[in-house]
Amino acid sequence: MKHAMRLKSRTLGASLVLGTSLLAAGMPAWAVKDSPGGPAVKQLNLQTPVTQIAEQIYSIHNLMLYICLAIFVAVFGVMFYSILKHRKSLGHKPATFHESVTVEILWTIVPFFIVIGMALPATKTVVAMKDTSNADITIKATGMQWKWGYDYLKGEGEGISFLSTLATPRTQVGAPGQVPTEARSVNYLLEVDNEVVVPVNKKIRIITTANDVIHGWTIPAFGVKQDAIPGFVRDTWFKAEKIGTYRGQCVELCGKEHAFMPIVVRVVSDADYTAWVDAKKKEMAAKADDPTKVWTVDELKQRGEAVYAANCVACHQATGKGVPGAFPALDGSAVVTGPKAGQVDILLNGVRGMPAWKATLSDTEIAAVITYTRNSWSNKSAENIVQPAEVLAARK
Repeated sequence: MKHAMRLKSRTLGASLVLGTSLLAAGMPAWAVKDSPGGPAVKQLNLQTPVTQIAEQIYSIHNLMLYICLAIFVAVFGVMFYSILKHRKSLGHKPATFHESVTVEILWTIVPFFIVIGMALPATKTVVAMKDTSNADITIKATGMQWKWGYDYLKGEGEGISFLSTLATPRTQVGAPGQVPTEARSVNYLLEVDNEVVVPVNKKIRIITTANDVIHGWTIPAFGVKQDAIPGFVRDTWFKAEKIGTYRGQCVELCGKEHAFMPIVVRVVSDADYTAWVDAKKKEMAAKADDPTKVWTVDELKQRGEAVYAANCVACHQATGKGVPGAFPALDGSAVVTGPKAGQVDILLNGVRGMPAWKATLSDTEIAAVITYTRNSWSNKSAENIVQPAEVLAARK
């Protein structure tokens, strides 16, 4: 007992010392708040369901808990009753029987019916989860390190395509070994620059795949969790019955930025969805760059900095120093300072440990990010500019 008290005292003291150290190091004491559409502070149960499947999962979850609780009370009730009422101090002597056929039959039949009672509703829900037929809208979700790519394949919005990247600024995250310099928002690590938008009360089929490692597309409020596996196409579906914004994350360990792959789905009315589709298509048309346009170095550097921040900074870092032993540095790299044709080929077709970007970035974006890296940090490349036309030619 004394040892336990001493251990508890030491643990509390260590916690106080740690907290004091963090405050001394400049770590602000920020309050944690509920994330709208995401997890809540001190949440003990599942998120509030907004689909029928999620409601069934919630009900089955509670049913299983009640059954387990009833078994626990029954088994331990009998056990403790037997211990207390038939103990030696009351004069009881141990029974001499060896086995009971009746007991053997009962504890075989009763668990069998319990399992059947648990399996039937669960099976019904699992079958419903796999029925992706007659969808109103089909969206392909492609997992990649470390973002999601979305393509609207069928239904209203067909042809829309975009990347969805973490929107939480790095000043809230903090560099390795450093404390963050900005207060964390309520949606910390659960916010993106491009949300998936779908209409309310419409069946949405999600086709999942990946272009590097296994990822997991999950929205708890929808009751949806589907792995995205390279080389495989899998699907799931949901039908949100309430307008709002719902948040999830990649739930497979996909690398060092695994925690920075949020999923955000915004459910809107039919009219708002139609307006979003029109605006998104106009935005895509405006961003469709002419690969024959000739850019200046400064224009490409400015565009390339944004492309680098959205796609490259996670691995190669904002300083261009990379991560030793994992991701190579671009600052002083022989590839970046060497002939530009080699760097163009690597970005288009990939190299071991780095994915191909030809299907993800446009010719202008690839030209811009290459130009940015060749003119940043300590890099002073002789071939310091790449035009989109050069990237287009390298694709052929």
